[in-house]
Amino acid sequence: MSVELSRRFSVAPMMDWTDRHCRYFLRLISKHALLYTEMVTCGAILHGSRDAQLKFDRFEHPVALQLGGSNPQQLAQCARIAVDYGYDEINLNVGCPSDRVQEGKFGACLMAEPELVAECVAAMNSAVAIPVTVKHRIGIDDKDSWAELVRFVEVVAAAGCRSFTVHARKAWLNGLSPKENREIPPLQYDTVYRLKQTFPQLEIIINGGITQWSAVAEHLQHVDGVMIGREAYHNPWFLADVDAQLFGDHSTATTRADVLREFAEYARYQLAHGSGLQHLSRHILGLYHGQKGGRLFRRVLSEQAHKRGAGVEVLFVALAAVEAQQREEAAATE
Repeated sequence: MSVELSRRFSVAPMMDWTDRHCRYFLRLISKHALLYTEMVTCGAILHGSRDAQLKFDRFEHPVALQLGGSNPQQLAQCARIAVDYGYDEINLNVGCPSDRVQEGKFGACLMAEPELVAECVAAMNSAVAIPVTVKHRIGIDDKDSWAELVRFVEVVAAAGCRSFTVHARKAWLNGLSPKENREIPPLQYDTVYRLKQTFPQLEIIINGGITQWSAVAEHLQHVDGVMIGREAYHNPWFLADVDAQLFGDHSTATTRADVLREFAEYARYQLAHGSGLQHLSRHILGLYHGQKGGRLFRRVLSEQAHKRGAGVEVLFVALAAVEAQQREEAAATE
């Protein structure tokens, strides 16, 4: 399927979160945001169930597959498989700092081996016609100088990578957990801006700690695109302004209730094909984030969706509870 691909705004790959159900839900809110899968390892694709790892709904387009690996031949093979499944982009993970990822010799530890990353990118570029991109940190451990970052980008760009998504924090591979690596190393947005100034011919996307629309607008004065992560999951309605503000498309405008009703139809189909409601509803808990009735909405879903035989009626019970509370509070203020 041919789609218009823009990295002006994207939602980050997030383990255990950005699965196909999450992406379908987010697509109901924004037609244009580029969505990423969770990181999928080459081993899982080559030796596991490919459908379980890679199958997705055409409605999710544009969607990118993030791969984890460091073997150029395996990555090239997985990239070809991804094209067969219809993905719009292949992204190489060079940013995850977890112990498991390091043991597999991929993720952030690859920043110490730019030549190997370049080999991986070159192999994938030779295998597929869709874009091959890289997501990385500004440095790792004591390899965090400006010169080392520039060399990493230079070497990988020479292998054919034209788009770099940069998490504006370094990563400590020893001593900090993945969660701590998202919070403790200071954000250095100016370093990412400087990368764009140094490599004007490359597409530079900024990532890390972005939670406000004012910040999105500011970053886009300096770089080509913005990627947000946990804010999109905990507060998915953040995406409701994406299409109008960044793509000039006002046709997506809708309401939270309309999105819930559309997701219920998707959920009905998935339940009929073996999914459990809790595996779908967990992704929509933040739909009413910051709204009157938001806590009630989350509570209804959390208490009822996991029950045996739970169906889409649970979603409508949660919606009715929110709307009733909103009516009561509105009446009380009149």
